[in-house]
Formats: sequence, structure tokens, C-alpha cells
Amino acid sequence: MKIETLPLAQAHPTTRPRRWKKPVAALLIVLLAGGGYAYLQKSKAPAATTAQATDGKDGKDAPKVDVYELSSADVAAVEAREVRLDLSLSGSLAPLTQATIKSKVSGVVTETAVQEGMNVAAGQVIARLDAADQRARVAQQQAALDEASARLAMAKKNNANSQALLKQNYISQNSYDTTLNSVELAQASVNAMRAQLELARIALADTVIRAPLSGVVSKRHVQAGEKVAPDMSVFTIVNLRQLTLEAQVPASEVPRVKVGQDVRFKVDGFPQRDFAGKVARISPTTEAGSRSMLVYISVDNADGALRGGMFAKGGITTEKTAVTPVVALAALRTEKGQQVVYIVEGNKVVAQPVTLGLRNEDEGMAQVTSGLAEGASVIVARLDGVKPGDKVRIGAAPVAAAAPAPAKG
Repeated sequence: MKIETLPLAQAHPTTRPRRWKKPVAALLIVLLAGGGYAYLQKSKAPAATTAQATDGKDGKDAPKVDVYELSSADVAAVEAREVRLDLSLSGSLAPLTQATIKSKVSGVVTETAVQEGMNVAAGQVIARLDAADQRARVAQQQAALDEASARLAMAKKNNANSQALLKQNYISQNSYDTTLNSVELAQASVNAMRAQLELARIALADTVIRAPLSGVVSKRHVQAGEKVAPDMSVFTIVNLRQLTLEAQVPASEVPRVKVGQDVRFKVDGFPQRDFAGKVARISPTTEAGSRSMLVYISVDNADGALRGGMFAKGGITTEKTAVTPVVALAALRTEKGQQVVYIVEGNKVVAQPVTLGLRNEDEGMAQVTSGLAEGASVIVARLDGVKPGDKVRIGAAPVAAAAPAPAKG
């Protein structure tokens, strides 16, 4: 008997491969490639347009801009004025003249005619004292003078009689000399009494206290009813028409300071106003501890705006030029070893050589001794793309290059 072994059954049925998948996948790949190509072409088109329209640093082959548009801040008109070099200073204002009025006699104050802050004129009555004692003293001295005068008259009469008797040899020369001496003594007594009367009259006049100068009352030291003694303070008056600014200057900078130099300064309370003065005196010694020297500046205060004790900040003009064209330092360029500025003439940029004088680094301005005239339009901004020969158009009319205000500090 023949035994045959049957093949084992497969665990999973066999699946025939589907041949249509490969053509479909190839078709999808072709479609995706075509869409990506179209997208890239669309993206490149505006980018190329932008590169052509942009005049960048890297686009060497880009077309040149025909006309550059400038703003009014890029251009300034040249103005003519002084250029100054200032030495900063600060200090306090003090009245040039002030006086503390004191009583010359003793007495009770019967009247005070002025108060703090009131203006007074020279010679104006500001206080009165009780004058009863002084009037009595005047009367007493007047009586003493009258008595001395009577004695002088009698002595003169006796001297005249003695002179007549001497001529007739009725008296001796010694007797005559005695009567003459009596006249001289009586005359001296009259002179003394007359001086005492004058002193009494002066004391009487001193009971009326007057202002010795015109100014403003800054302090009233007594009130009506108080008793004052000789040399006792009654009022303090300051004259504000002339002030002195006392400022400290470093000793190293003193050689730059000269009497008569102009000074400009500001004070708190008047931020928009500039005040002026002149150097009047320079201290010969330095201040202990600070190694600075005091400079005294005379300030005219005709309108009375300034007050004693105000703090001032400003500067001494140590150098200044005549009125000439000035240019901003930002507008200066160096080409071929020469300083030039770019000016706008007929809507075209022109390189203009200039010769400079005094510079003020704080203001950022320089004097132009040659090369520029007042009113010329100068490019003050750093525009690297703008070169001489380029055409420009200004958005608004250029304004004059004004110097900045002095720093407060």
C-alpha cells in the first residue's frame, strides 16, 4: 500500500498584486512637481521686480534713482551771526549797594513810615523818634550861647575903654593887655557855645531818620513804641538796580577770563529769558578748599526783575567772532584732504569747499570765513546715497540753522 503526504494548508490566502498602483503614483508625482514649479515662478516674479526697484548697497547692477527726495530736516539755510566760546559758571546774585540804617540818637520810635518790600527814595523819611529831649538841649545851648555873646560884648567895651586910656597914658600897657585877653577868652567861649548849639541841632535833626539811598526796604528792625539807642539798627535797604554775580571759576580757566567780557546767564523763575552782564573784577586769590577763584560780574537790573540771593547759571564769553556765515558741524565732509559741504543749487547737489574759523563744539556750529554765503541751502544730514551731481527735491523750504540754547548745567 502506497501512502502519500498531502501539502500543509497556508495560514493566509495569497493576494494577487494590483498593478494599477504604480501608474497612479507616478501621475501624482508629476502633478505635484508641476504645481511646485508654477508656485516658484510666481514667487520669483515680484522678488525680481523689488530688486530692480531698490537702490540697495548690494544691488550694484540696480538702476540709479533719478531724483532723491529730501525732507526739510535734511537741509538748512546758512545764517550769519556770531560764534562764541563760553566758559560755564554759576553763582549767586547780590545787590551792589545796600545799607543798614542805624539810629544816631536815643529815643522812642514814634513812627515807622515804610515796611519790607516798599520802594524808597534817597532822603525819604522812614522813621521818627521822640524829639522832646533834643529840643530842650537845643534851647539850653542857645541860652548858653546868648550868655557867652553878652560876655563878649562887655569884654569888647572894656577893651575899647582901655585902649583910649592907654593912648592918654592913664593906664599901663599891662592893664590894656589884660582887657584884650578878656575879649579873646569871651570870643572863644562864644565859639564853643555856638558849636554845642550846632551839635544839639544835629541831634534834633537825627530824630527824623531818612533813607541814605534809593532802593527797596529788605528788613525793618524796630516798631513804633520801641526805644532805640545810638548805633542800633532800624532799617536795611538794598539797591537792586545794580547787582553783582559772584561766580567761582576753576583756577586753570582763569587765564581765559578778562575784565569786560560778556556774560549770559539764566535764573530760576525766568526760564525763557536770558540776562546779561560783564566781568567787573577777578579775585587775586583762590578760595580755600575749592581751588577756584571768584569772578565778580556786574549786572544791570533796570527793570528790577532780579533779586538778591537768586542762583544763576550761564557762561562767560571768552572768544567771539564778527557776524559771519555759520554752518553746522554735521554738514562738514572731508574730500581729497579738503573740507567741503554739500549745497543744493538748482535742485542739484554741489560739493562746495569751505574755510572755517572758530568752532563751538557745544553748539555744533562753526564760523565760515570763505566759501559760503548767507542763505545757501546746505545738506546737514548724512545721506550716503546722495553724491555731488545728483538731483534732489526738497519737501519743504529749508529753515535757518538755529544754535541750541546754552546748557543749564
